[in-house]
Formats: sequence, structure tokens, C-alpha cells
Amino acid sequence: MKLRGLLMAGMMGLALAGTILCPAPTMAQNLSIMKGSANGPLNVPMNRAVVVESDTAFAELSVANPGIADISTLSDKTIYVLGKTPGRTTMTLLTQDGKLISNVEVHVTPDIEEFKERLQQILPGERIEVRTANDGIVLSGTVSSTAKLDRALDLASRYAPDKVSNLMMVSGTQQVMLKVRFAEMQRSVSKSLSASLGVRGGKNVGTVGGTGTILNNLNNGTNNQTAAGTQGALGLGFTAGSLEFGVLLEALESKGVVRTLAEPNLTALSGQEAKFLAGGEYPIPVTGQNGAITIQYKPFGVELNFTPTVVDGNTINLVINAAVSSIDTSTSITTNGISVNAFKRRETSTTVEMRDGESFAIAGLLQDDFTDLNGQVPWLGDVPILGALFRSADYQRKQSELVIIVTPHLVNPVRGDALTLPTDRIRLPSEADLFLFGKTAGKQRGPAGEVARQDFSGSYGYSME
Repeated sequence: MKLRGLLMAGMMGLALAGTILCPAPTMAQNLSIMKGSANGPLNVPMNRAVVVESDTAFAELSVANPGIADISTLSDKTIYVLGKTPGRTTMTLLTQDGKLISNVEVHVTPDIEEFKERLQQILPGERIEVRTANDGIVLSGTVSSTAKLDRALDLASRYAPDKVSNLMMVSGTQQVMLKVRFAEMQRSVSKSLSASLGVRGGKNVGTVGGTGTILNNLNNGTNNQTAAGTQGALGLGFTAGSLEFGVLLEALESKGVVRTLAEPNLTALSGQEAKFLAGGEYPIPVTGQNGAITIQYKPFGVELNFTPTVVDGNTINLVINAAVSSIDTSTSITTNGISVNAFKRRETSTTVEMRDGESFAIAGLLQDDFTDLNGQVPWLGDVPILGALFRSADYQRKQSELVIIVTPHLVNPVRGDALTLPTDRIRLPSEADLFLFGKTAGKQRGPAGEVARQDFSGSYGYSME
């Protein structure tokens, strides 16, 4: 009895194992044939197969486009259909005597079930709806960022290349305000030292080193060794017997500082370009084919072009092109009697990525030019101490630094009455205020006028040593 029980248990275990290892076969689709047509189209996922059973036995089977679906017979009533390429085709069933049984419309569609599973794994929590349309995929719903939208489209293109329709929307703020600060400092220093020595005896005048100014004064018999308009010049004259000596020293030092600053604030939609120009346009004559001269305008000043893209949440991708240009009066060209100046231009183009409110210095351009020039009379200029009377030295140095700092912000529109203009702080005077009291402007009352009544006492501004 025990042996018999063990054999029964073993047979039941084998039967259970066979059931687990051998799953149930795929259920076939039954086509009901009525007057030569099927009761509906046959939907086959791409790269998947379905088994179709017909109520009527067939002798011949064909498909209109074998590139869309591949078919084979398993029996006189069973058909094996494999989807190859998204599209539509027709499967024809004929009897043994050549009569038509049915024309079955076969729809091969992308396997959206697998696509939905992959989409849920890659982008969990995103409300994306997937549908099929003809032989493509339609995506709709709302995603939280542009980056996730691009990922969904890229994944969909793997299942339906060039046949993906995007109806999705991006939630959240999609407007970016870019705060840019341009700061350029230019400093120039120039120093020069030269000397002239003249000797006059009778009608003969000689000069050693320096300029000819002292010679002219000696010839004219004047004791003033400096010319009109000369800056930093010191003249000295004396006689020794029949000889008359004149010494002229010229020393000059000049300094200059130029500061350029602009702080534009621009707002643009994600993916759209915004432009800014604070400066002007310089006319440039251009000669045409028939010799006619036309005028073209070249912009100069502070220029800014940027394209923001909200990538994910509060992360912003910025494509920035910024430039600072000015007219260079030291360089010019003359054509047909028309003189045109050159331009000094500093430009930077970059792509950065940062979060809302973060700042980034995209340019720190430093330029340092200097020139040393020393001219002297041969041999005499090498004499210690006294050789300074036979030398001239010139020193020039120009420094320039440009810094551009950008700060993006995600912004939403506000009501118009919440914004104020600079003109809201000023009230136009009445005739009595203007003619009797001499007031040209008054302070506006209300919220906008509170700013004008602030007291800016104490030291303020910029200091440079």
C-alpha cells in the first residue's frame, strides 16, 4: 500500500510539473464568414503572431503585401499570421474550386503594450496616454518637464520611426526672465619724458636731442623756451661768454578711466529667442553695382541674444550670445572721400545650464597692452646723469576688463496694477508750482511715490584706487 501511494504521488507531481512548464496555447481568433466578408479587421501587433481559425475550410491562402504580414497554414481551418511592419493589408481565403471565402483586413500596429511598460519604467508617475493611429503612435497627456517629453518621444520613435504624433503638454512655468549684468572697465596711463639742448654762438645754432622747439626760440632771441600750448614743459636758458645755451625738459603723464555698464532684464518663453540692444547704429556707405552709394547701418553697444529652455523642474538651459562694441576713432578708412571708423568688439557665445536664481559669470575678458619707447642720441644718451638731456622715453599702458554675469529666473505674469513705472514716481507741476515756486517736478502720492521719498543718505557709488 505504501508503494502504491508513493507511485500515485509521483504521477501527480509529474502532471503538475508538466502543467507549470507547458503553458496553455494561445487562444485563436474565430472569423465568422458572412457573405464573403469577415466580421471585423484582424489586429496583429508588430513582431507578434496570432493564430486564426476559420469556420469554413479553405484550400488557398494569400496576402496582398507580404512585407506587412507573413502568413502560413497550420490546417485547412487554421492560419498563422505574423506582423512584420506597421500598416494595412488584405488576406484572401479561397475554396478548392476557387470561390472566395473572405477578404480579411489585417492591421499590423506597433506593440504599444510593450511600449507602455517601458514608458512606465523609464518615466514613472507621468500621465502619458498612448494610442495607435493608422500605423503610428499618438502620445497625449501632461509631463512635468521638457526633458521627460523628449525621452518619451525618443522611446516612441524606437517603436514607430518617423510616425510619432506628439500631443503632450508640459506643466509648470515655461517663461524665463534673464537678468544680465555687463561691466567693462578701461584704464589708460601714458608717461613721457624728453629733453632738448640748444647752443647759440653768433649766428650759428646747434641742437642736440629732443624737439626743434628750443631752436626756434633761440633763433628768435627769446628767453622763453616753451611754445604756446605745451604741457609739462620746463625751459632754462643761460649764457657763458659769447655762447647762449637753452635746455628744455618735457614731462607729461595722463590717466583715464572709462566704465560701461548695462543691466538688461529679458523674458522669453521656453525655446524662444529674445534680443536686446542698448547702443545705436553706425552708418556705413556701400557702393553698389552701378556706382550708387547706399547706406547700411551696423549696430553697436551692448547686445544680447539668448534662448532659454526649461529642462527639468527648475533647471534651465541657456544659449547665450553677448557682445560689447564701440566705435574706434583711432582707426579709420577713407573711400571716395568718405571716412569710416572701425569698431572695437568683444563677443562671447556659450551654452550653460543652471537652476532658478543661480548666477554664472560667462566671460571675464582681460586685455593688457603696454608700449615702451626709448629714443636717444648715440653715445651721448649713455652718459650717466647728463645723458638724460639726450634721451626721450615714452610709456603707454591700456587695460580693459569685461565681465558678464547672468542669472535666470522662472517667472509668471502678474496683474498690470502690480507693476510701476519710473514715471509713476513723478508728478507734473502746476503752473503755480512752476512759475511761483520754481518746482519742475513733484513727488507722486500713493504706493509708487513711496520709492521716491526714500532717503539715500550716506556714501554711495563706486571707488577705485
